[in-house]
Amino acid sequence: MAASSGRSGRRLWAALVPAALLCLAARAAEEPSTADFDVRPGGEVHSFSRSLGDYTCTFTYSAQGGTNEQWQMNIGVSEDNLFFSCSVWRPQGKSYLFFTQFKAEVKGAKIEYAMAYVSAS
Repeated sequence: MAASSGRSGRRLWAALVPAALLCLAARAAEEPSTADFDVRPGGEVHSFSRSLGDYTCTFTYSAQGGTNEQWQMNIGVSEDNLFFSCSVWRPQGKSYLFFTQFKAEVKGAKIEYAMAYVSAS
């Protein structure tokens, strides 16, 4: 049995490293994620979307008053790939904007449970 030369061994590693990185990137794409976005007033309709695998969550809204506010969207898929979750919220708490309309949509899954909260003060 012939031993492999140093040069062919390096070529093998050069071929395996990008493949391993590609696998890691594909796995990372399936991890839950949180993304910041600005809710902009002015009465125009805006949308913000994020995807994870075959699932997409879209938050569409129109708001009035104040200035831009930072909001967040969190998406995730259960380990068995049976449940997809999408949450939209304002991490700073109270919003000074008035939403004239809003809608949350999920593509690639059927919505079984949804909740909207308001804190009146």
